[in-house]
Formats: sequence, C-alpha cells, structure tokens
Amino acid sequence: GPDEKHAISQMLHVDMIYISMETAIALASVLGNVLVVLVVCVNRALRDTTFCFIVSLAVADIAVGALVIPLAIVISLGLKTQFYTCLFLACLLLIITQGSILSLMAIAIDRYLRVKIPIKYSIIVTQNRAWVAVFLCWLLSALTGLVPMLGWHNEHTHGNLSTTSDDIIVCTFTTVMRMDYMVYFNFFGWVVVPLTIMIALYAEIFRVIRKQLNMRAEATCDTSKYLHKELKLAKSLALVVLLFALCWLPLHVMNCILFFCPECGMPKSAMYVGIFMSHVNSALNPLVYAFRIQRFRATLVQIARRCMLCKHKETSPCPNQPSPPPLSDKSPVHP
Repeated sequence: GPDEKHAISQMLHVDMIYISMETAIALASVLGNVLVVLVVCVNRALRDTTFCFIVSLAVADIAVGALVIPLAIVISLGLKTQFYTCLFLACLLLIITQGSILSLMAIAIDRYLRVKIPIKYSIIVTQNRAWVAVFLCWLLSALTGLVPMLGWHNEHTHGNLSTTSDDIIVCTFTTVMRMDYMVYFNFFGWVVVPLTIMIALYAEIFRVIRKQLNMRAEATCDTSKYLHKELKLAKSLALVVLLFALCWLPLHVMNCILFFCPECGMPKSAMYVGIFMSHVNSALNPLVYAFRIQRFRATLVQIARRCMLCKHKETSPCPNQPSPPPLSDKSPVHP
C-alpha cells in the first residue's frame, strides 16, 4: 500500500543521508590524519615520543576513513557474504578502534612520565622504546579484536540446523557479533578500563604541573614557561580523550541497552547516529592539534606555502626544489 511505499522511501532517504555524511567524514578523516603524519615527518622538532603515539593514533584514524567507514556503509546496505567473512570484517572494525584507545592510553602514560620523572624521562622513554610500545599497542588490539574469530561469536544457525561456514548470510554487525562479548569484554574491559586509567593519569598530570607552578612562582622564567607549555599540551591531549569518550560512549550505551533489555528495541536512526558519531571522532583529532598545538599549526602553514610555491613554479618540478630549512624553534624540544 501507499503507507508501505512511504516507509520504504523514508528508509531509503535515511540510508542516503547516512551514506553521504559517512563519505564526507571518511574523506575529512583520511585527509586530516595524512596531514598529521606529514607534519611530524616535516618538522624534526615534533619527532619526540609523544608524537610517535600521535602518529599511531593518526594511522588508526586514517584506517577508520579508508577501511572502517566504507565497510560500515557496505554492511548497512545488507551485503551478502560468507559467515566468517562477515565476522572477520566486524573484527577488523574492533581492531582499529582498539588501536585508537591504546594509542590514547600510551599518550597519557607518556605525558604522565614526563611530568612525574622529568630528569629520568629521556633515559627511560627513548624513541625506539616508543615504537616498541606502538607495536605492542597494535598487537594487543589485534589479539583482543580477533577474539570472536576464536569462537566467541553468534552461532550461525539456519532454521534448526547448523550451517557450514560456506553459508551465505546478510552481513550485519549484530548478526555475527555476540552482545555479551561487546558489552563485557569490549566495552567494560577494553574501553571503560583504559578511559578510567586515562582520566586518572590526566588528573594527576594537571595536579603535578599546578603544584610545580605554585611552588616555582619565584623560580626562573624558563621553568615557568616550560611548565605552562606542558600544561597546554596536556590540556590538548586530554581534550582528545574527552572527544573520544563523547563520540564512542553513545554506541556502547546502545549496545548495553540491546544486551540488558532486548525487548526495549533501538530505532535504526539512533544506531546510525551512534555509529556516525564514533566515526566523526577520527576527523576531530587533527583539528585539535591544528588549533591547540602552536608548532603543529606553524608546520601546517609551512607545508601549505610549499605546495602553493610548487603550483606557481610549474616550470621547476617540486622534487627538485631545495627544501626550506626546518622551522627554527628556539624553545625546548618538548611540545
């Protein structure tokens, strides 16, 4: 009837809005985070341990734009795949999210050590150790994200008979993923716990810096300048954590509602908003760095100018141009 047609056209309309918004976020996320990596490569002064972890976070966000969002769009369209193919795609989404969380936690631990043991910091936290930590973050993400592949997933039953793994299903996240895994293991274990640790670490960082600033009111100007710099960067990175929590919690809360109260139901549009918000997070981080970290912004401007010069000088191709000297930064190497 006409009502049915209207409902179908409305659903199609919602799907189209969702897909176009997701595409825009995917582009913003890839572009913004590629710039983050580029800025760290260009500016030698930014190549410290904190920025190793920021690059790791940027890589996770590039993966969200290049892999997760296209997969989410495909899954929302009801793609038919083999059961284990669908399960693997769902696990891939979890691995990348987990990579983001653990990179954020590594950043928080790094900043904590910097203010807690400033003298021993450079001996303990070396560049090589930072990259080892990044590798461990991703290894742990892969291990936790692939747990459903080992058997903690929905049984794929067809009527009353179990089907073979070759069977074709309509691939949706909830078809293959068990909600007890998503709520107890993924959310409580690997989202709530790291977020709680991060909040505690940043609270302690702010407490230590404020205490030092109060104690050293009469201390040298340089020390005070350094501490203010640390405080500003810690605020920026804490903002990244806050945005992560705000963007990801709605989706996890909806998963909890579906799990603890199956009869409550959840409108499709609400789930779309939750998924969309989780993806928006990947496009936000570069904006935080650009607006709040001065040296980061300066390097971005430098890259933009260099590109403009390349466009103007069509006759001399870009690679042959002498590269401008690195940004002069007379302040300490700490961001």
